[in-house]
Amino acid sequence: MRAVIQRARQASVKVSGETVGEIESGLVVLIGVTHDDTIEDVQYLVNKIINLRIFEDENGKMNISLKDAGGDLLSISQFTLYGDTRKGRRPSFINAAHPDHANELYERFNELIRNEGIHVATGRFGEMMDVGFTNVGPVTLILDSQDK
Repeated sequence: MRAVIQRARQASVKVSGETVGEIESGLVVLIGVTHDDTIEDVQYLVNKIINLRIFEDENGKMNISLKDAGGDLLSISQFTLYGDTRKGRRPSFINAAHPDHANELYERFNELIRNEGIHVATGRFGEMMDVGFTNVGPVTLILDSQDK
């Protein structure tokens, strides 16, 4: 399971011109799922994301987690995180999980984040989305549950 996390001042996601999710301050998280991902991968990423100390403290040091900062999270499903561009000019998405499996783990990810007391806004799984946000820092990190 892969996640691209970006610290955001504000963020929103639209589907067909309608805003379906938005946050004021926190993280934008793009989530990709591959075939052999399990609930353990979800739990690993949830724990890592909510406890990463990437928000600034009173001394300007990245020393505060999303959980401690009381920030929100905008979660976006993103099968293209498993795009393979090594051959040719068109990405292959053979490593992206089947939509049923991917949606199940994506929804579980969101549920576990909410269970931690964090407000989660989402896009719509499988839909064409327009995501807009202000990346603060900028701070952008890539996590992969296979790196645990």
